[in-house]
Amino acid sequence: MKNTSLDAASVKILAELQKNGRISSNELAEKIGMSASPCWRRQKELEENGYIVRYTALLDRRKLGLAVVCLLHISLLRHAEGVVEQFEEAMRLRPEVIECYETTGSSDYMVKVVVADMDAYHDFLHNVLVKLNGISQINTSVALREVKYDTAMPL
Repeated sequence: MKNTSLDAASVKILAELQKNGRISSNELAEKIGMSASPCWRRQKELEENGYIVRYTALLDRRKLGLAVVCLLHISLLRHAEGVVEQFEEAMRLRPEVIECYETTGSSDYMVKVVVADMDAYHDFLHNVLVKLNGISQINTSVALREVKYDTAMPL
């Protein structure tokens, strides 16, 4: 993917940081062929300009006992004032919701939920979603296996 707003050095920095967000400034500079101070300044610029949103650790959900991934397609009854805001805020607040997108097509939202088991999903469905005003339909797909999971952006 060609990004015309970033030069080659910035793209290299981003690519390396996606692989290892804990890399030291000196190691990063060495990997991209730049001296440490300019590399550090460039990284800070990328942070300040919003290319780097935050640094985080990727956790193994299975080791944490989160065995079930559900993909929900949710339709709202209407997009009246307050309904959308209430739904989106509820999704932001729920820890089991790890992604939520407003979408085109047959549903209004796609929501990715990670839970320990189907009982936990049942509780989420009946104690959270069903109680929200304005939801007309929820279609759930349960992931059978993970074919690809990556967080790196294509640079």
